[in-house]
Parts: sequence; structure tokens; C-alpha cells
Amino acid sequence: MDIYQAVNSSSPTHPMSLPRVTIYSDGSCSPNPGPGGWGVVILPEKGKQRELSGKVIETTNNRMELQASLEALRALPRASEVQLYTDSKYVRNGISKWIVNWQKNNWLTAEKEAVKNRDLWELLNQEIQRHEVQWHWTKGHANNQHNERADELAVSARGRPILPLFDNTAVHIFIGITWRQKLKIGSWAAVFRYQNHFKVIGGVVENSSANRIHIQSACDALSTLKKRLPINLYTSSSYLKDGAGNWLKGWERNGWKTRDAKIVSNKEEWQTLNLLMHEFAVSFYVVDKTMPPCHSQEAKELAGEWVASFIDNGDEEE
Repeated sequence: MDIYQAVNSSSPTHPMSLPRVTIYSDGSCSPNPGPGGWGVVILPEKGKQRELSGKVIETTNNRMELQASLEALRALPRASEVQLYTDSKYVRNGISKWIVNWQKNNWLTAEKEAVKNRDLWELLNQEIQRHEVQWHWTKGHANNQHNERADELAVSARGRPILPLFDNTAVHIFIGITWRQKLKIGSWAAVFRYQNHFKVIGGVVENSSANRIHIQSACDALSTLKKRLPINLYTSSSYLKDGAGNWLKGWERNGWKTRDAKIVSNKEEWQTLNLLMHEFAVSFYVVDKTMPPCHSQEAKELAGEWVASFIDNGDEEE
């Protein structure tokens, strides 16, 4: 295994004692070029292991390797002493050896050709200014637990649906719910984001079901909107997405009965959602429960806190 210290002429002076972090990063692209993914395992000396991943529709394997290292360092909340492991010699050699000459030569190679992926190299070089990074090359697919996990994350992300999280023309609604079956109590929260504006709503629901709360939360969230803007609604429920996207029109044509001539479950909630969808242009997206957007995770955590508080208050009153 080869080790290199990144050379940074503008590297700041860091405190003597920095938090120590070990990172494994990997990228994946198939075909190359084509859809790609990146994955990261972050192992702080003190604290819990973190995993990150992401997807790009059209890219290259080298760009995904670069993106993985960049996103890993970006995810660190403060300046750190980093041991970063990559199975890409392109990344390790580029940031440790080649980048100094590229900068001196106005981002031209020794053959006087434009450096490929300059945008990511510049971002990565900027990011390492706030850290002390040692770059390690490790052989891929060589039974290294964390390298294998980073590869799994990258490959998995490559096949993950793209979420329009950066669409500034739309209102983004992230919904999270929790349901305590034994107690018949649940809660939901919705985080709204429109450009740089945020708000949160939610509530506690008794004598319901998880599926019903998913529909009800979408209805309540949409009902608060005043502007007729495009809406991207993020949910963990395939039942909600499939119902809204595939089943509603058929149920409406069939008098709110299924193909088996049974009354549609949660009929009233579906009817309310159907009316709202005639009023708003809503696109539904199912999030990956193992790697949700941060606002989806926030909504889920808020729902859990609210229902726990409701139960605790009920116990106190008794």
C-alpha cells in the first residue's frame, strides 16, 4: 500500500491536535462513460461510523472516484487529520503529485492538453486546504472490509433513482412518519423547502394505520400550500407513490372500488388526495430508507420525537 501526503502550498496552520478520521472512498460507472455512483465510509476515531453515497446520470469512472473523495472531505464538520484510502491511483497521484504542475502550467498536462476533470480537481484541492490529509492507495476487491463497503455503496447508488433535490423552481416536501402498532398511535412531520425558505408541520394521530398516515400527511402538507408551484414530494411509502401515480384514476373510474369490487382501503383519504392533485402539480418520489435525503431523515426523527412526547405526556397525566 502506497502513502502520500498531499502537497498544498497554501495549506493553513492547523491546531496541534485535530480530530482523527479514516475514510474509504470508491467510485463506480457502468458503462464507462455512463451512469455512475460514489460511496464513502467515514470512520472517526471518536464517534459513529457514517456512510454516504450519491449518483450522477452521465459521468465517468474517474469522475466518480474524485467525487467520492471530495464528498467525504466535505462531510467532515471541522478541520481533521484524515487518512483517506482510495483504490484509484488516478486520484491518489493526481492530488499528491500532478496537481502542483497542472496549476503552474495553467491546467495543462505535460503534453499541453487540458487537464480532464479540472472542475473536480479544483474543488478537491480547495477542500483539502482545511484538513491534513494522507492519501493511501489500496487494492480494490482485495477483501478489505471498508473498501468493499464503499464499493457496495457506489454500485448501489448507481442504480438508485435520481431525486430532483436541486430543482429551485419547485417546492420540496419531505415527509416522515412513525406508527406504534401496539399503542395505535402515530405521528408525521413534513419539512418544506422552497429555494432557501423552510418550514415544518406535523401532528400526532390515534387509531389509524401507517398507510393511512402516509396519505393523510401528504394531504395535510399539500393543503397548506398557497402558491401553485410544481411540487416534489418525498416519501418512504411505495403505497403512497403507487396509489397517487398509478391507482387513483382507475379507482375513481370504478366508483372507488378495486378490481375485486371491494371498497378501496383508506377511501376518504385517497379522495382528498385526488382533489388536491387536480389542484397542484405533484410528483412523488420514494426515498431510499438506508440513505434518505437529510430533510427526509429530519422529518422522520421529528415524527418520532413528537409521538414519544405525546406518549410520555399521557403517562404523566395518568
